[in-house]
Amino acid sequence: MRNIKYLFAGLLFGIVLVKSEVISWFRIQEMFRLQSFHMYGIIGSAIVVGIISVMIIKRFNIKTLSGEAIVIPNKKFNWGNVYGGLIFGLGWAITGACPGPLFAQIGSGFLVTSVTLLSAILGTWVYGLLREKLPH
Repeated sequence: MRNIKYLFAGLLFGIVLVKSEVISWFRIQEMFRLQSFHMYGIIGSAIVVGIISVMIIKRFNIKTLSGEAIVIPNKKFNWGNVYGGLIFGLGWAITGACPGPLFAQIGSGFLVTSVTLLSAILGTWVYGLLREKLPH
């Protein structure tokens, strides 16, 4: 019962995804075909909110709910991120879903999305097996 707040946050997030049409396969295809600004506007606004949030966290030294300091380390450029992003984008374009909206799609009754979810889990598992052999 102590974690019920996370359930409600997840439900609220799912409702926002459904109402903003982020889970719509057609909206995602429009984005990848450069036919609509809808998804770019949503992604762009999320980036702006993220930038502002990180700036506020750094400027005011905000701590977690348990009182721990939030540490945002500097990251070094790695070509693996580019390759991974391309693979992620290709999968997103083919399936019409990225990890966040997958659960909202399944919850909305698009049960065929379960195949995409299982594929994402399998891909994560395979990466875990190969991680030590990949150049990082």
